[in-house]
Amino acid sequence: MRYRNFVAFVVLAGLWGTAFMAIKAGLSFFPPVLFAAFRFDLAAVIMLGYAAVVTDRLRPQGTREWLLVVVGGVFIIAGYHALLFIGEQNTTSAVAAVIVSLSPVLTPAFARAFLPSERLSAVGVVGILLGLVGVAVLTRPTPESLLGGDLVPKAFVFAAAVSFALGSVFTERVSASLPAPTMEAWSMVIGAVVLHAASALSAESLADVSIAVPGVAALVYLSVGASAIGFLIYFDLLSRLGPVEINLVSYVAPVFAALTGALFLGEVIDAITVVGFVIIFAGFVLLKRRAIANELPRLRAALSSE
Repeated sequence: MRYRNFVAFVVLAGLWGTAFMAIKAGLSFFPPVLFAAFRFDLAAVIMLGYAAVVTDRLRPQGTREWLLVVVGGVFIIAGYHALLFIGEQNTTSAVAAVIVSLSPVLTPAFARAFLPSERLSAVGVVGILLGLVGVAVLTRPTPESLLGGDLVPKAFVFAAAVSFALGSVFTERVSASLPAPTMEAWSMVIGAVVLHAASALSAESLADVSIAVPGVAALVYLSVGASAIGFLIYFDLLSRLGPVEINLVSYVAPVFAALTGALFLGEVIDAITVVGFVIIFAGFVLLKRRAIANELPRLRAALSSE
């Protein structure tokens, strides 16, 4: 089928973009951290089953491989999703998705700090600063917003992006040959355990859960669609397109988040959100300008392949 990669890319962006709307909808029925924990309870079971079928390594072996899944579970699964779910209680799906799209911009900055082999040029520094300016445009910090608490939810989402970027750098620093599906499955297992512990420490309980069709639908969609199916598509595209193109998913997903948030939740897409997104994306292009230029011929060939 022609354009198979393109279709898969759009589907992945749609699954991950609409996840922001599903999170927002589900938060009416679940406390935030417990909601995230339930999501990865189910997603971990599905991913473990998938890893058992497609790999010959169902469990990590040795200190480095276990360290890899612990880092992924703590930073990418637990930290990122707990902070995101908390922040989305009081911000729109579109704004949350745009702030999260800062992760590919933050990652090179953390890589420069924690990976000695990484180098950041002056243009790269400008790219990171542009990303931060984009977030500042979105959050619009003023004395009134700081005192009124309007900035706090967006700060949680920004912290989620930081957690994801740190997790990406730390997992790269831990050199291990664990198959990607196995790594992702065990990261989800560990992340779910950490999320349940954090939920308990936050005094959340099952008594705070409201069983209703919309809430259950949101949970199933996040676990099966956005997590299990989404990561299967992600791994497939990563092997054929590479990391540069996959990073671009972060910049298509906010479009789906904004559209579904407006359609299903009545959220308003304002001009400031669009401006913030454009600035953050410009920062990403500056950071990845050489890689994008090098990958364009390969991408064209991949998208037009049978």
